[in-house]
Amino acid sequence: MLPEIRTAVPGPRSLALAGRLGRVECRNTTLRTPDWPVFWERADGANVWDADGNRFVDLTSAFGVATLGHGATSAAVADQAGRLIHAMGDVHPAVAKVELCERLAAVTFGRWTGTTGKCLLGNSGFEAVEAALKTAVLATGRSRVAAFEGGYHGLGYGSLLGVGIPWFREPFEGQLAAVTDRLPYPREGDEASWRAFCDALAVTDGSRVAAVLVEPVQGRGGIVVPPARFLAELRGWCDKHGAVLIFDEIYTGFYRTGRWFACEHHGVWPDLICLGKALAGGFPIAACVGRAEVMDAWPETAGEALHTSTFLGNPLGCAMALTSLDAFEDEKFQATLNAGCLAWDRGLRRLTGLPRIHEIRGPGLMRGIELREADGSAAGEQVVRMVERLLKFGFIALPDAPEGHVLALTPPAVLADGEIAAAVDEIARQLADDV
Repeated sequence: MLPEIRTAVPGPRSLALAGRLGRVECRNTTLRTPDWPVFWERADGANVWDADGNRFVDLTSAFGVATLGHGATSAAVADQAGRLIHAMGDVHPAVAKVELCERLAAVTFGRWTGTTGKCLLGNSGFEAVEAALKTAVLATGRSRVAAFEGGYHGLGYGSLLGVGIPWFREPFEGQLAAVTDRLPYPREGDEASWRAFCDALAVTDGSRVAAVLVEPVQGRGGIVVPPARFLAELRGWCDKHGAVLIFDEIYTGFYRTGRWFACEHHGVWPDLICLGKALAGGFPIAACVGRAEVMDAWPETAGEALHTSTFLGNPLGCAMALTSLDAFEDEKFQATLNAGCLAWDRGLRRLTGLPRIHEIRGPGLMRGIELREADGSAAGEQVVRMVERLLKFGFIALPDAPEGHVLALTPPAVLADGEIAAAVDEIARQLADDV
């Protein structure tokens, strides 16, 4: 459904809720201005309703979570909640934990190589990354991490080792081990960035690197698409030096880029893959899935797990994830996804040549519109203003990239043609007006 705006945005209830939240939440968490945020009350499909009754079209999938649409796994969680809400994940697990690990092993390494994968579940994407980094240490006996400028892997202390966006990392640098080799992330069509990456990789001491941690397409970094040869180059380097190759597909996994996983566009397989976001469609659950011989670097448990948590393999999240996996395998979803990708292709082509557009890029349902000024500088302020104005007209969007100059479009697959056309029309109007 198209937007329906009944009040000013934010409306009176959202403004009141912002005031209440500001009195009780850490002030660094939720941005609160006269123009931001709206407080969600319910959601369905591609639509969100706020506390004031305004209906929005979600162009973010709520941080990439609702690929199947909001509410797609709600029946699964309701059914599971009626039987079992919590189990003892590493002591007396839920049945659904077994089923989910089997399915994740099958859709990753089972599909890619016909071999067995093994899982380490977590509650958030950054936990999957930290599980992968620990696995690499155990598998190699080394400690260094090769990661990328512009990379984003979550904000836990372990995952911060790989984060290449400085302001997330710098306040805590004094408590982080100096074990990261930071490499430039090459851009498709930019030969200079490819040479810079190759030069940096060539001087990285592979004998000390436990893991190469990389996003097949950078998300928070600005929807940055690398050259097609990039992942194969990393695979070859890791094989040469005995390092573990980790793909962070928390954002790009589960058809965000048009395929099960972004690495499948290039036929390059990792040693470990980190999954989350769309895995359960709205429940905090994540997974590190790896080749069995790499995961078996962990010692057999004698009753105390080295890496676990109270809510490991929570049955609600497992049930929702199993429902998501069923949906992703459904031919109807495949058809909907393909149609949506084509509709976005058609719509975004209409924006070509509009003011400040430097590039429109990205695969599948992961698109970025990069804005720059005439002098080539990043137009971050313009993107922030556009996002605020889009909200007032009923479209939820976000800025991306360290300088905030990329309008990120990561919508649910269930967005209808009319909603896509209306979103593109509004983006075009905002670009034309902001001259």
